[in-house]
Amino acid sequence: MSRAIRLNHNPDLMQRLMTEKRQPVLSDVPEHLRRIRSFVRREGRLTEGQSSAIEHGWPRWGVDFAPKMVDWDVIFGRSAPRFLEIGFGMGGATAEIARNHPGHDYLGIEVHRPGVGNLLKLIEQDQLTNLRLMSHDAVDVVTQMIMPNSLEGILIFFPDPWHKKRHHKRRLIQPEFVRTLVSRLKPGGTIHCATDWENYAEQMLDVLSTESALENTATDYAPRPAYRPLTKFENRGLKLGHGVWDLVFRKK
Repeated sequence: MSRAIRLNHNPDLMQRLMTEKRQPVLSDVPEHLRRIRSFVRREGRLTEGQSSAIEHGWPRWGVDFAPKMVDWDVIFGRSAPRFLEIGFGMGGATAEIARNHPGHDYLGIEVHRPGVGNLLKLIEQDQLTNLRLMSHDAVDVVTQMIMPNSLEGILIFFPDPWHKKRHHKRRLIQPEFVRTLVSRLKPGGTIHCATDWENYAEQMLDVLSTESALENTATDYAPRPAYRPLTKFENRGLKLGHGVWDLVFRKK
């Protein structure tokens, strides 16, 4: 039996390799965010390579959730401009961004374990030292582990669009959460969102424009910044005529 199958059939071992499932402290989380999750754990089967990467890479590059503020300079081993990415998927774009900007530190959050395993593989393959990963609800991480006025930027690329109208309340970009995100940015820091779902782009534009502490860096939607890689999936969609919308807002 392969290691990947053994891990998938042994949740206790997988739990030790990933973050502990602690009960979060929710006293500082808005009631709206306590009730509604913006994600569903869609667990595909881990490949043997992903399982191995988690087993060997998580102790070095992973950060377990803890309901307390963290000194990220200690975690990264240096003081550098720091960026948070929420929902890095399979991690290809995240690895490329980190590789192209070695002077910046990146904290990536993703609840999809195959994606975590894949990015850990890329970290080892590219010998990246400026990436740390978490596998936990981003709301808990932002509210309980990241100090106000500490981030240079927040990246949210192609979050789940929850395309059915009755599910729009589950979308990550909501006024309450955006307000919390802004509080974690330094003055001049940016929130960069991207989506290929036009209705979600419209909602993002409305929510971000309504936040008084933010200003749009463009008129409505921004050109794709050079630092955001064009993924194979996105490139294929563009060739088929599908739209992609970037929004870059700056904290005043």
